[in-house]
Amino acid sequence: MTRIIAVFTGNRAEYGLQYPVLRAIDDHPDLDYRLIVSGAHLDDNFGRTLAEIEADGFSIHAEVKIDMAEDNLDATAQAIGSGVMSMGQALKELRPDILVVYADRFEGLAAVVAGTQMNVPTAHIEGGDLTEGGALDDSVRHAMTKLAHLHFTTNQQASNRILAMGEEDWRVHTVGFPAIDLIADNNFATKDELVERYGLDIEKPIILFTQHSVTTEFERAQEQTRSVFSALKKLAEDGHQIIATYPNNDAGGRAIIGELLLLKEQNVPGIQIHRSVGRYNYHGVLALARLPNARVVCVGNSSSGIKETPAFGCPTVNIGSRQTGRLRAENVIDADYSEAAVMTAVRKSLSKAFRAASRTCNNPYGIGDAGIKIAKELAGIPIDTRLIRKRMTLKGIVNEGWYQ
Repeated sequence: MTRIIAVFTGNRAEYGLQYPVLRAIDDHPDLDYRLIVSGAHLDDNFGRTLAEIEADGFSIHAEVKIDMAEDNLDATAQAIGSGVMSMGQALKELRPDILVVYADRFEGLAAVVAGTQMNVPTAHIEGGDLTEGGALDDSVRHAMTKLAHLHFTTNQQASNRILAMGEEDWRVHTVGFPAIDLIADNNFATKDELVERYGLDIEKPIILFTQHSVTTEFERAQEQTRSVFSALKKLAEDGHQIIATYPNNDAGGRAIIGELLLLKEQNVPGIQIHRSVGRYNYHGVLALARLPNARVVCVGNSSSGIKETPAFGCPTVNIGSRQTGRLRAENVIDADYSEAAVMTAVRKSLSKAFRAASRTCNNPYGIGDAGIKIAKELAGIPIDTRLIRKRMTLKGIVNEGWYQ
């Protein structure tokens, strides 16, 4: 009997990472998917990316409205509450055998709460990671881990952390980072497509830029963005080509969008701003770093700058604290928000020596078969009371001062 797998997605970046999983579920003879979209996918302010999903050939089975009425943490709390109720209704109608949720977003937390409280076996992808930089990601991610029934991690360190939380070992599967599946397939825009679409000159430096707010300091998002944009304008004057995209719909995200719109009004030569370039073009730009003489760098504080760039050998300038603690390769340079720090880091990242080192860096996030591994486990795991009734493996025994 075919199993129905509900897959929840709340924003464009998350969907891009889930694509290989959706594809593998769709291709598996014993699985059928039900796609639930929410969050920024349904918000015109953040790009409304339903068209991208439909262009990939996937059907959308439910739209779960999670409203961020204002740009603050009060609105986030209210959004989670409304999301739990809306998600509960969607699950009641779809009646899936298993629910799949990704990573560490507040929308995903709402989905996990609804699913687990309705006794829907819930699989969580990318649990166990660390991001200690103040975005509340760790708290949300680890809460989702303790609620979920199955765990698919991107690396062994993450699996070890989940086991250290007391999760049973049969629930934890180290599968790698799903986005690597797409990269391994070379499923992205070519150089010629990108030159035509964005008017790029491959002989000049290219900066792919995305900056999100840091949730615990969201009130500083405007100040931080202005400082970074000052650096970008000077880099553009020096001949750098900058493709900037919109942030996530976190608290502080609208402030960053406001600064992007002001920057757009200035018509700075060399800077172009897009709500979303899509996974196909985003990976295509990163792949330009593989060309012998190309100078490409990912700049900002997106997790993609840490997790996806090693597969392309592309340098990254990571700004601020958002990704602190994240497992990373040797292609990352950290910088604070100051104009001088950003410019120095970008110039170092584009040096011949650093580009050469980035091309040979070790990628800690897998080899490109995560989607198939996840689909296989979703099809084979027995759905019974053992799956639903979670056990804590830690006994709380004190041994030489340590709890075990």
